[in-house]
Amino acid sequence: MELKTKIHAEDGKQEIFIIREFDLPVELLFKAYTEPEIFEQWMGTKVLKMENRPHGSYQFQTSSPQGDVVFSANGTIHEFIPEHKITRTFQMENTPFPVQIEFLEFEKITDSTSKITIHTVYKSVDFRDQMLKLPFAQGLNMAHNRLQEYFRN
Repeated sequence: MELKTKIHAEDGKQEIFIIREFDLPVELLFKAYTEPEIFEQWMGTKVLKMENRPHGSYQFQTSSPQGDVVFSANGTIHEFIPEHKITRTFQMENTPFPVQIEFLEFEKITDSTSKITIHTVYKSVDFRDQMLKLPFAQGLNMAHNRLQEYFRN
């Protein structure tokens, strides 16, 4: 089955593009990325901090059923334009991956459909290629499917 969330990665470049269209107004898509209660539901991670403003920061954490932390990430928000754009750093804690920069762009297609494009730049082509070997594309696609379903309920 083809994934609805598309990952585009050109050979030899240190960037990827993540693109997904939703049957949601752009206002709701933006809320899904910026309201902690909604974000936790579809992303499946706990929001420890989410300061949606320039120079704000955020922190996410995912725990196992036994309570062990299995994933932790944080970053700084550099640009925040409601319903249009978020520019931020992203760093996975306790991994060999260095900080990356993400450009999230939210686009209205029609009154009831929208698109997100996430342009991620890695420190090197090697780090980008290592990331592509992980099953993050399938995980992100599943999360985006949950995001779409969240607003159907």
